[in-house]
Amino acid sequence: MIEPIWLWGILGLILVAMEMMNETFFILWFGIAALIVSACLYFFPGLHAGWQFLIFASFSLGSLAIWKFYYRKAPADDLKVGQSQGDEVGRVGTIIEAANRKQNGRIQFAQGVMGSREWTAISEEELEIGSEAEITAIVGNALTVKRHVSSH
Repeated sequence: MIEPIWLWGILGLILVAMEMMNETFFILWFGIAALIVSACLYFFPGLHAGWQFLIFASFSLGSLAIWKFYYRKAPADDLKVGQSQGDEVGRVGTIIEAANRKQNGRIQFAQGVMGSREWTAISEEELEIGSEAEITAIVGNALTVKRHVSSH
């Protein structure tokens, strides 16, 4: 039978590897806790199984709680869909559904923007069908646009 030190170590490495594939920062704390139990067994080889599970539970839940308390989600405006927002700001498209302050419209691009040729257009000014508009920001699944002033 495999020694408990190796069982906890292998469990910890498997959980950390799962976290690397998942990237949620949720499983990581359980993997680290299992590795801590393995290290405790190295220094205290006769540690009772009850204490091992208590150490594992304490470090898992404690570190998870601390991480959740200090972790701050990025504001919605900072979320990027596939590319950085700066790459798309300034791109020019054609309005295919009128947009104004009271109603969102639609904008179409000759080449796709972040995987799509058509997007919901949000505008503070009146944009008629057929007018050109440029992206000023990306807000969730919509683009904030303004009238494009050509510099001919």
